[in-house]
Amino acid sequence: MKHALMVALFSLSACANSGEPQPIPGSLTYGGKVVHSPYRPGMVVKNTFLGDFGYRVFETYVVQPDGTLKLTAQSTGPDYLWQ
Repeated sequence: MKHALMVALFSLSACANSGEPQPIPGSLTYGGKVVHSPYRPGMVVKNTFLGDFGYRVFETYVVQPDGTLKLTAQSTGPDYLWQ
């Protein structure tokens, strides 16, 4: 019973996270900001910043035909590597 409940909750959370990535505090477009890029449409712009709990957030934006940035990918990783 406990495992079935965990599987159901995990499945629901996976569905809620599907789709386009959402800007978070530190993102270039967080809070509805509109950023115009000097680069030509279709160019990829990368952004990294320190997120919650010391994790590094990696973002990828694509320049749209009107010059604005669209968030296309977002991932997190450790801020440093253990040696």
